[in-house]
Amino acid sequence: MTRTVHDAIVIGSGPAGYTAAIYLSRAGYAPLVIAGALTPGGQLMNTTEVENYPGFPKGIMGPDLMDQMRDQAEHFGAQIEYDDVTSVDFSGDIKRITTDGGEEYFARAVVVTTGSQYRKLEVPGEREFSGRGVSYCATCDGFFFKDKPIVVIGGGDSAMGDADFLTRFGSSVQLIHRRQGFRASKIMVDRAQANKKIDFVLDSVVTKVNGDESGVTSIDIRDTTTGRTTTVPANGVFVAIGFVPQTGFLKGQVDLDEDGYILVEGASTRTSTPGIFAAGDATDKVYRQAVSAAGMGCRAALDAQEYLNTLEG
Repeated sequence: MTRTVHDAIVIGSGPAGYTAAIYLSRAGYAPLVIAGALTPGGQLMNTTEVENYPGFPKGIMGPDLMDQMRDQAEHFGAQIEYDDVTSVDFSGDIKRITTDGGEEYFARAVVVTTGSQYRKLEVPGEREFSGRGVSYCATCDGFFFKDKPIVVIGGGDSAMGDADFLTRFGSSVQLIHRRQGFRASKIMVDRAQANKKIDFVLDSVVTKVNGDESGVTSIDIRDTTTGRTTTVPANGVFVAIGFVPQTGFLKGQVDLDEDGYILVEGASTRTSTPGIFAAGDATDKVYRQAVSAAGMGCRAALDAQEYLNTLEG
């Protein structure tokens, strides 16, 4: 059976993946984008208004931005497949990619832009009540907790934005953070602190999620300075404590750091394996912004083009 070998395949989507696809398409490589089955478009699909992406002075909804990027990639010739990659073999000159649907794809160059997933609290009750009070997406689930007590856990931009958004619904919103200082940008902290509906519970960590057949009823928190444990009423528990890179499917095919992020060479997007490039939140644990992911997707496409040129050459 004759197999189709693509010049380039992009694994993942989001700003990095779609930008890489746009550049590769315009260069004439007609890339295949394996965008994911459940979350094509990445984290921005769960974001409300994006105010800091250049070119949109009044902001743009996250899903709308991703739809426009996808449409632009397709306009220039990219092919989109909505499936999840389960394993890869990058050992030869022709790279093999296997998806959850059982399909096998082959390419000379691969750009990995699989992003990251929500980090879990890993406390008793979290898994049991996931989807029944415990949520990782405020914009998805906030409406279900109208006039009910809500807690948000975290200290970054996501936590601040989630808390601010959830005041539209909750009878109360408490933001719980393990220390006094925040990772969040000043503008996001100022916005949350200016919202009189948000109460801050600092120097505290969640130790347990409690509930019954109806869902979450409360959480236990421990004061990190005194060790005292208290129970806080809550029906909605929104976890916003960071992300874990979605790189498990690589299984030693490229070098990763101790946290599972893909390692690249210097300012390039080249990985330890020739012909494999990485961009976005799967490799960037510092900036984690849509615009920086898009920029890195551009660089990955250009690096992949240079590699493909050497093969042709």
